[in-house]
Amino acid sequence: MKISGPSLSAVDRESDIYRKLRETHPRIAKKDSQTWGSKAAAEAAVRLNWIDLPEASQALLPQIADLVAKFSSHSRVVLCGMGGSSLGPEVIALTYKKDIFIFDSTDPNYAQHAIGSDLAKTVVVVSSKSGSTIETSSQRALFQSQFEKAGLSPVDHMLFVTDPDSPLDIEVRAGGYSVINADPNVGGRFSVLSAFGLLPSALVGAPIADLLADARAEKSAFLEEDQAILDVAYLLVTQAEQYIAFTDAGSTVPGLSDWIEQLIAESTGKDSIGRLPIATEDSPRAKVGGSFTVAYAGSSTDLTVEGPLGAHFIFWEWVTALIGAALKIDPFNQPNVTEAKEQTAACLTEWNNSVPVLTPACSEKSVEIFGDGQSLKDALATFIEDVKDGGYIAIMAYLDRRDDVKIAELRSILAEKSGHPTSFGWGPRFMHSTGQFHKGGQKNGSFLQITGETSIDYEIPGRRYSLRTLLFAQAIGDNRALATRKYPLLRLHLQKRSAGIDEILAAARSL
Repeated sequence: MKISGPSLSAVDRESDIYRKLRETHPRIAKKDSQTWGSKAAAEAAVRLNWIDLPEASQALLPQIADLVAKFSSHSRVVLCGMGGSSLGPEVIALTYKKDIFIFDSTDPNYAQHAIGSDLAKTVVVVSSKSGSTIETSSQRALFQSQFEKAGLSPVDHMLFVTDPDSPLDIEVRAGGYSVINADPNVGGRFSVLSAFGLLPSALVGAPIADLLADARAEKSAFLEEDQAILDVAYLLVTQAEQYIAFTDAGSTVPGLSDWIEQLIAESTGKDSIGRLPIATEDSPRAKVGGSFTVAYAGSSTDLTVEGPLGAHFIFWEWVTALIGAALKIDPFNQPNVTEAKEQTAACLTEWNNSVPVLTPACSEKSVEIFGDGQSLKDALATFIEDVKDGGYIAIMAYLDRRDDVKIAELRSILAEKSGHPTSFGWGPRFMHSTGQFHKGGQKNGSFLQITGETSIDYEIPGRRYSLRTLLFAQAIGDNRALATRKYPLLRLHLQKRSAGIDEILAAARSL
């Protein structure tokens, strides 16, 4: 990897922190589970095989090639997965300009796109370590029923990536499905170079052997000469403070920022410390809010890290592990993720599996306002005023990230208007990414939820609730989890999605 940028002048290689990083680096290579302290040792002991993946995953290539050949008559690939199971294949597909549909949502409108209009030509990859993730299990059940309704055998159109002997593995093998097992001693956000990242990518024609080769070369390089990787880790520990704004504008790795966002946020956002990565549109907008800025090309950010995609994967995973050691946190657990899951389950139980009528504080045109403010502009202005000094804004949109993509413009608008670092996440996808940081990181977040009515709904076979009910339960469940912390919290609900999005953007621009 090639690193450059003005921040490198701040690196003090004689400091205690740098010495700590230098001592930690070879311990990671040896898979020393005590590297992150005794409390983290048990978790680390069963999560460190990501270190071996650049070499170990070579053994998967023949099996992957066989599966690619088996499903070669299918021209459309849909991946059902959340967090690390989907973000890795997404950036691989974007980098190599391959077409894959990432189904990482419970929004019925987005589900309609996932199902598409030609199931006969569709192959669905279901990626889940255990099969218990509520989003992925619902997506799986939905597709199985859709194939059956179309007179197609699900066995001929679905394959699975899971841990060996997991409940999902046992079930689908018994049902005659194609399965590939991933290393169970690799956590989801570190799994991009495992079967979770490689199989979906190979199905769309991405050069996965090259990815592994680049990762092996990079790993060999930083084990032989550690200065570049230690410099980057040092800067993210000492110069970034809380916020790191990433941009992939102008680079050869589009989408990498979203993958890194999950990796660092979920790994470090706990114990009220951590680093919040923010995926931004370009370097000028990355600088808004005073974040430490990182790019993968150009020279207009604090730090530029350049290299091929496979090298980026192992490099940033290693950097994240180094940061964890420097901050004295366990980078492999996610203690607060279960809160939103529990609140979601509570909502589904309370609602008797259908969404109740929720009364807003006020409404304006197409938008219902759940929070302080007598109008949309007033609500947004009040929300911004309540952001703590040094705090951040998190926008969470439980919408269709294809048809409703325009709402993502709100990130840069609110960042500019507020002067605060501002992140944007699609719900419920962000729950497997920045959601851990929201609850476990520094206690200075302000949270803007955006929900919307759906034009369609799907029953989930085997469940008493529909996709729409699940989506709202996830939004309200996370709302409750945040509300218990007394954080500034505003929910805007779109009665009409397109019109409501335009109204929100207009109100934000007028602040």
